[in-house]
Amino acid sequence: MDGFYGKFLRINLTDRIVKEENIPDDVQKKYLGGKGLAGYLMLNYMSARVDALSPDNKLIFATGPATDTTVPAAGRHGVFAKSPLTGFFGESYSGGSTAPAIRKTGYDAVMLEGASDEPIYLHVSDKGVDFNNASDLWGKESYETEDALLDKVNKKGAQAVVIGPAGEKLVRFACIKNNRWRSAGRTGLGAVMGSKKVKGIVFSGEQKAPLADEEMLNDYSRNLVKTCVNTDRTKNMKQKGTPYMVTVTNEQSAFPTRYWAEGSFEKWQDISTDAMRERMDVKPRGCHRCFMACGKLSKVTDGRHKGLELEGPEYETLYAIGGLCCVSPIEEVVYLNDICDRLGLDTISGGNLAAFAIEACKRGKLSGMPDYGDVDGIARLFHQIAYREGIGELLSQGIKHASEELGLEDMVVHAKGLEPAGYDARSLPGMSLGYAVSNRGGCHLRSSFYMGELRGEIPKDMVEGKARIFIDYESRNSLEDCLILCRFYQQFIGWDGMQTIIKATTGMDLSRDELFDLGRRVTTLAKHFNIREGWTKKDDSLPPRLFNDPIGPEKNLVVNADNLAIMLREYYELHGWDEEGRPIGE
Repeated sequence: MDGFYGKFLRINLTDRIVKEENIPDDVQKKYLGGKGLAGYLMLNYMSARVDALSPDNKLIFATGPATDTTVPAAGRHGVFAKSPLTGFFGESYSGGSTAPAIRKTGYDAVMLEGASDEPIYLHVSDKGVDFNNASDLWGKESYETEDALLDKVNKKGAQAVVIGPAGEKLVRFACIKNNRWRSAGRTGLGAVMGSKKVKGIVFSGEQKAPLADEEMLNDYSRNLVKTCVNTDRTKNMKQKGTPYMVTVTNEQSAFPTRYWAEGSFEKWQDISTDAMRERMDVKPRGCHRCFMACGKLSKVTDGRHKGLELEGPEYETLYAIGGLCCVSPIEEVVYLNDICDRLGLDTISGGNLAAFAIEACKRGKLSGMPDYGDVDGIARLFHQIAYREGIGELLSQGIKHASEELGLEDMVVHAKGLEPAGYDARSLPGMSLGYAVSNRGGCHLRSSFYMGELRGEIPKDMVEGKARIFIDYESRNSLEDCLILCRFYQQFIGWDGMQTIIKATTGMDLSRDELFDLGRRVTTLAKHFNIREGWTKKDDSLPPRLFNDPIGPEKNLVVNADNLAIMLREYYELHGWDEEGRPIGE
């Protein structure tokens, strides 16, 4: 089938056996690549109820049919496994320039299974797989590891993914790093890689998947660039990046602050995009072929962190470390962001755990914790978590486990064990449904519904009929995750654009309804995986705090339980699931 190689690579780390397996055309027609293909492999090649940190878990790197083509939005790759943080479907995506190198190996997916008995790194290419001892790199931070692996392999166009100490120590929210500052950050897939004793993987090759109509695809890409490169949306992202959302969410009381006690941060101007541009040397950086260049290579120009440079900080880091932990000015967020990157910690989970520990101390459940805004104390806490030392041992197990151990279930904020993103559902009611039903836990990007409410396109007070709009967003995003397209191109590409991309790459000429059904099918596929792993309806819920603790200038914003129940019931019905949220006849 055009658009694919029609095969994936199985790497048995225990026995060091490498095997190619074919992917039937009907599978790729039903699920495409990326998330759809990975979900299919997880259901068909992984036994039920495995320990996520055992050799029986599978770690899958996948690309989509648009990867390594001229499509500007296709510079991302996906990583998938059973999540050690939630116990459910684990998925995470990362940008940069690594996706084309994975694609050039000649496989639609690369699956790691088993576990090595010693630290290793892999070189996966179109010529085969090399297993190499990595004992000299075990314990090293992520930047040093990536540089060392690329130097060792020394292949033109090679790209690497690595873990830091947090992944080695099996911290359940460890991430997988690439291109120094890019992260497959959520659901703890770095811990899965660490459990397999894989310090890093270098990808290289020269393969090119066949395209159904390359001229059509190139024409579409050229037109996309021509039409969109000078729009206000592009200029805004290139100039300001994701930190521009700090202003938007604070103005709407949707910026979680002081561990979810407030909806705005009194010092938000000090961590805004204006502060970033005024106080640091900032240059735009884009992923492979991207004209939007939302990434910001930021260099601290003054103060105690003078000379420190990283790509970021992104909005979610500004919310989790800046808002939840009350850290300012922005240079201090950069400092803590850099620590997390080096250690291989997800900044969203890391910031949530640090703020949770601060609040737990104030409530007498812990002692010796830093206070809000204590940058050096939070830095020490991040190191304790990454190395599982002291209180870091408890916090390394994730927010759900820590809250249960400390008896703080009434205070904690998570969905399925994953902390929500920086869009408070008490201010953005549609996100109460989004966080509740997301198959990977408290995630905003499985639907991107927050954008519709923030922009006023979807009424915040709407209840009946909201789930129908939500499913349209959700299905579109699932389809994007099969192609693995950047969310920031949604306003430019849309359903028609994806129809053209799929036709030009695979040859499938799908109608709008067929595209919707494909996206819905992939959402349901992940739901099947979760059901197999023990999901029940009670998992499609939110923590008590979001219903009981109001935020906003008038302290009147909470999640309405009755409204959420209405949206949830409608959501199940529209999916064709039973009242318990289980798919019928699929």
